[in-house]
Amino acid sequence: MIGRLNHVAIAVPDLMAAADQYRGALGAEVGPPLDQPDHGVTVIFITLPNTKIELLYPLGDASPIAKFLDKNPAGGIHHICYEVDDLVAARDRLTATGARVLGDGTPKIGAHGKPVLFLHPKDFQGTLVELEQV
Repeated sequence: MIGRLNHVAIAVPDLMAAADQYRGALGAEVGPPLDQPDHGVTVIFITLPNTKIELLYPLGDASPIAKFLDKNPAGGIHHICYEVDDLVAARDRLTATGARVLGDGTPKIGAHGKPVLFLHPKDFQGTLVELEQV
C-alpha cells in the first residue's frame, strides 16, 4: 500500500529566509511560493534528487501552521508524506485497523494538485502522516 516518500514538510517562521538558506547555503532547486487556502498555508517546494522538502508558512491566523509555530517558534518538522496508488482504498484499510483520518475523511486537493489525507499523529508514533494519491 505505502509508496515512496513524497516529501518532508518543515514549518518555518520566515518562509523567504528558509528558501534563501536552501538556495544559497545548500545550492538546492527552490520553487516559488504557492498559497494553499484550503490548507491555511503557503508552501515552497525544494526539489531533491530523490524526494522534496516542503517549507510551510501560515496563511492566516487560523492556520494549523500558526498554531504549530506558537508551540515551536523556531520551526521544525511538521509531517511526512507518502505516496499511495489509491487514496480511498488506503483510507479504508487504515481505518479498518483503527487509524484515525483527520477531518471528515474526504480527500482534499493538496499542493501538488492531487488528493491527500492526513493521519492522526497519535496513531503513527507521534508523526503526522500525509498520504497523497499518485
